Amino acid sequence: MDINKIMSADVLDIIFDGRYKEYGAYDLRKTYNKRITYALLGTLALCLLLFVGSILANSFKKESKNQIIVQDVSLEDMKKEEKKPEIPPPPPPPKQDPPKVEITKFTPPKIVKDEEVKEPPPEQEKLADTKIGTINQEGTKDEGIVAPVVESKGTGVVEAPKVEEDYDKVFTTVQIESEFPGGAAAWAKYLSRNLNADVPSSNGAPPGKYTVMVSFIVDKEGNISDVAADTDPGYGTKDEAIKVIKKGPKWTPAVQNGRKVTSRKRQAITFQVSEE
Repeated sequence: MDINKIMSADVLDIIFDGRYKEYGAYDLRKTYNKRITYALLGTLALCLLLFVGSILANSFKKESKNQIIVQDVSLEDMKKEEKKPEIPPPPPPPKQDPPKVEITKFTPPKIVKDEEVKEPPPEQEKLADTKIGTINQEGTKDEGIVAPVVESKGTGVVEAPKVEEDYDKVFTTVQIESEFPGGAAAWAKYLSRNLNADVPSSNGAPPGKYTVMVSFIVDKEGNISDVAADTDPGYGTKDEAIKVIKKGPKWTPAVQNGRKVTSRKRQAITFQVSEE
């Protein structure tokens, strides 16, 4: 390269002076800056296109019409305890009349003439084994008969023995029901947010309502266990309902006679599939 051109020549031209520039290395280095610019502009345009496409897809996305219906969050008892028949009180003892005792009427002594005597006094021998009274009465001889004791009349009701409550059993009826943290409204909100309303339609369910009746146990510490479906309309609804109830938080346990007890609960969950 001429000395006069060295000062104004590009560094790349100086390096490749006298070499074979058509091989490709020279051209790659010569167009490097231009290719980097094109690559950055292309990447930026692609990212911008993806971003705009995502926004448009979300704006035109059709919302699902399927719903979850929690029937007024009514936790029904699994079954009602049968009412035991009351034991009738024993009949009162039959009334017994005291035995009649022979009584001889006492006649006060009075001095009169024999023809004026209307009722002669009883003989002394007869008075030895009979009672003296104001009337004459036939009966048994007075041989130390003791009259029966008169018992006070009661109500005729015998109090049944008190039965001790078994607080370790699973109660189906309690005085204070177990409760989800935050109450019934929070329970309905939890189910609506966590249940996937599209489960039945994704499994080919036709339009309609699909109700799952789920029973579960809340123990004395508020833990959930024994979650099972009493009804299964199919299309994955049973498994979805059981899964969501199992993963829920602890409950406030039920109370019976002031003590925390284990109770069984029941919940109806309805999946509603709408027509497209």
